[in-house]
Amino acid sequence: MFKAFARRAVLAAAVSAVAFGTMAFQSNDGEDRRVVIINATGVTMTHFYASNSGRNDWEEDILGQDVLPSGDRVRINIDDGSGACIYDFKARFSDGDELIRYRINVCEISEYRYTAG
Repeated sequence: MFKAFARRAVLAAAVSAVAFGTMAFQSNDGEDRRVVIINATGVTMTHFYASNSGRNDWEEDILGQDVLPSGDRVRINIDDGSGACIYDFKARFSDGDELIRYRINVCEISEYRYTAG
């Protein structure tokens, strides 16, 4: 149990550090853009993207080589340095489904849950 917890903690820290180049959790404007992504779909999440809503393309896959099994969660610092609070999320799953959610205010939420159905 501890090993699984430690792996998730390391994954969360690595995702934040690698994807956004910093371990700082508040930006210069004082906003906390950390969001816990919860996978409650019953299917493994294989990819996760968070892109500033003002952009026309998706950033890189934040999960990288990792996956987010159903029932697990990961904390991600969704601060791209632009000062934006509004992001679009895209999640891909092992069954081929893809869920896109637009205009998520990461400055106002602390978690985002993907559910089945």
